[in-house]
Amino acid sequence: MDFKKTKDVILLAHGDGGLLTHQLLKKYFLPHFNNKLLEPLTDAAFFPVKPGQIAITTDSFVVDPIFFPGGDIGRLSVCGTINDLAVSGAKPLYLTASFIIEEGLQVAVLEQIIVSMAETCREAGVAIIAGDTKVVGRGQADKIYITTTGVGYVLPEANLGYNRIEPGDFIIVNGPVGNHGLSILLERESFNFDTKVLSDCAPLHTITEKLLRQFKGIKFMRDLTRGGLATNAKEIALASGKDIWLNEACIPVEENVKGVTEILGLDPLYLANEGKFLAIVSEKEADDMLIYLKKGLFLHESCIIGNIKDGKGNVYLKTGLGGTRRLNMLTGTPLPRIC
Repeated sequence: MDFKKTKDVILLAHGDGGLLTHQLLKKYFLPHFNNKLLEPLTDAAFFPVKPGQIAITTDSFVVDPIFFPGGDIGRLSVCGTINDLAVSGAKPLYLTASFIIEEGLQVAVLEQIIVSMAETCREAGVAIIAGDTKVVGRGQADKIYITTTGVGYVLPEANLGYNRIEPGDFIIVNGPVGNHGLSILLERESFNFDTKVLSDCAPLHTITEKLLRQFKGIKFMRDLTRGGLATNAKEIALASGKDIWLNEACIPVEENVKGVTEILGLDPLYLANEGKFLAIVSEKEADDMLIYLKKGLFLHESCIIGNIKDGKGNVYLKTGLGGTRRLNMLTGTPLPRIC
């Protein structure tokens, strides 16, 4: 049986480990993911290990829709896992990728996702060295789910931890927040807004690596994914036992994001991002780091958005009207399946 006879859709037999599985790998996955560590197709990949610490992380991606302005589930599955390593102070090297595919998915759609993953890996300088594919019946999944696991070396300059956060530290973000979550929402629903919001989905490690090598005063980093800036700030405040004070006027939000969220009654501080991080840095180095982000890395919308104070794990927002608002974690699921 070949793909012409299957009418170019995924069949249950593509996941049985037999001839169709073999053809799927040979024709679609291997030409795009090709590298020397993956090529043998043995039960495990082998790679050399250098002295030092290794970081590993894993994440699953079930975003709906699977294609959206600024990205797709393939690019997201690579960037999401890379970014978890990046904000942990690691240099990503290798990924594994597992696919749960719904019977009936067009092979052309699968290939488009594979190509996107391969292009993002080349952009990021990482390789997919192991993987798995399973096919489930119609209605038992929604098109495709991807799980990626990432491995990287912890940079010797990285010294990150909740225990290093102290009063007087400053909080910096690398650009406008809220784009990814709103992009998914607008693509999924039919609001008919004239504006288009692009996801910020992008690998962050080239930025974080340069920062960590240059600024020893960086004490903690976090990528601002599910729950957005507000939820992640609350998690950091609780874990560190310090209060976080944010200044609403300093938090960058694109005008189109601001406009649409105001109409829909959403708060951009709770919307997910896939290419933004928060860094907590010593007061002494905060200004220099901001200048480097803007002039050295051309991230012109980077901002100091707040600072750390003694406290009990609360997050406060100084509003544009001069008031103070307490921020808590996101509750409920107003925007499910955004990653």
